[in-house]
Amino acid sequence: MTHIDTKIQHYIAPGRRVHLSGIGGVSMSPLAEVLHSMGMLVQGSDMSESESVQHLRALGIPVTVGHCAGAIEGAEFIIRTAAIRDDNPEIAAAREQGVPVFERAEAWGAMMQQYENAVCIAGTHGKTTTTSMTTHIFMAAGADPTVMIGGTLPMLHSGYRVGRGDTIILESCEYRNSFLYFFPTVAVVLNVEADHLDFFKDLDDIKASFRRFAQLVPAGGHIVANADDPGAMDALKGLPLFTFGCGEGADCRAENLVWHYGRPEFDVVVRGELYTHLSLRVAGKHNLSNALAAASAAYVLGIPSRAARLGLEGFFGAGRRFEYKGACNGAKVYDDYAHHPAELHALLEMARSLGYQRVICAFQPHTYTRTKALFHEFVTELRTADIAVLTDIYAAREKNTIGISSADLAREIPGARYCPTLEETAQTLRKLAQPGDLILTVGAGDIFTAGEIIVRQDREMQPIIP
Repeated sequence: MTHIDTKIQHYIAPGRRVHLSGIGGVSMSPLAEVLHSMGMLVQGSDMSESESVQHLRALGIPVTVGHCAGAIEGAEFIIRTAAIRDDNPEIAAAREQGVPVFERAEAWGAMMQQYENAVCIAGTHGKTTTTSMTTHIFMAAGADPTVMIGGTLPMLHSGYRVGRGDTIILESCEYRNSFLYFFPTVAVVLNVEADHLDFFKDLDDIKASFRRFAQLVPAGGHIVANADDPGAMDALKGLPLFTFGCGEGADCRAENLVWHYGRPEFDVVVRGELYTHLSLRVAGKHNLSNALAAASAAYVLGIPSRAARLGLEGFFGAGRRFEYKGACNGAKVYDDYAHHPAELHALLEMARSLGYQRVICAFQPHTYTRTKALFHEFVTELRTADIAVLTDIYAAREKNTIGISSADLAREIPGARYCPTLEETAQTLRKLAQPGDLILTVGAGDIFTAGEIIVRQDREMQPIIP
């Protein structure tokens, strides 16, 4: 399978000048740092000041705030984030001047070719956690990897690191076929389900995209796939796979599994031989699967079992993945990024196993198209919470041309509360909270602020002890 045709490789070279539009973004700032470390002349712009912008300036990379045509002066080519459209003044100026414009994914694909090992972790869900787990393993092995994660990893204090080793580890997103620009030597496929239906036609279209991604792996590389996931197995049927899972046929299996308050302890057995023994600090069946995926990626690249154990047992979670925020009225408050029904299922199933009296789920749907396409699946999962609190849909890149609202979900869920704003959501959660409860703020938007509000208010109400 050939890659998406792109000419950016001709521009990635020491001494060439590049302008990054949206340079402060979660995957743009590490890209800027990597390009800078290669000896390229990097400049950029972003809409606002941020820690990322300040960090880049400290490295000697000039960054302007705001987008204007003059910002691209001197640049031989432009790299932009997916959020920056053709009508942006910088992109419009580049087109007018004949300066090539490339997407962020194209640049990361070109960068991958500088590394002997490119571990690309894909799937409808679980990417951030598995990429973080894999990072922990490779750091424990002293491999000094370069890393790009779509979230914050506490160990890194960010979502990326620029290493000097021969391995790059990237979270690889299927949206708009971005991962087809990549050059994986290890392609990890966690699961394949219906999502991003504003771009893909249907599930078969999604499966075809994942198959193309896996087929990018060269001879001598590895396709690591979840044997327990029907979508992944169907998408990759007939390809040479190294599989992981709990079933009999998987190459890398969890055996002698026991659970400790929702947290798994098990042997990792590869083709009948013990690779390592793990006692995870994170709960849930989904994290058992994520750990097997990370261990499999490590195994196929010859990482010692001791590093796999040290790395995975030292993993406490990524930012916004069942992240503890504090307490409110004696209830524990956690935040999670889940925004797909399968992620909700995994989260709520795990939450119910932890022994709380009630699980209160405050959910913010992400995008109108996803909410409509997976409406009944969302209803099914949210009904499993003891109380569901629905705040309005986070639009992200969309406009509500569908006429759908979270109130439509709430009407289908017995006992659900509909709160149009985050402020109302926070007030409702505070009134509901009592000792023994687990409160979850859930979604890929800004729902986490509701949890932070009630935790802060609770802290402010505590008496000051002299």
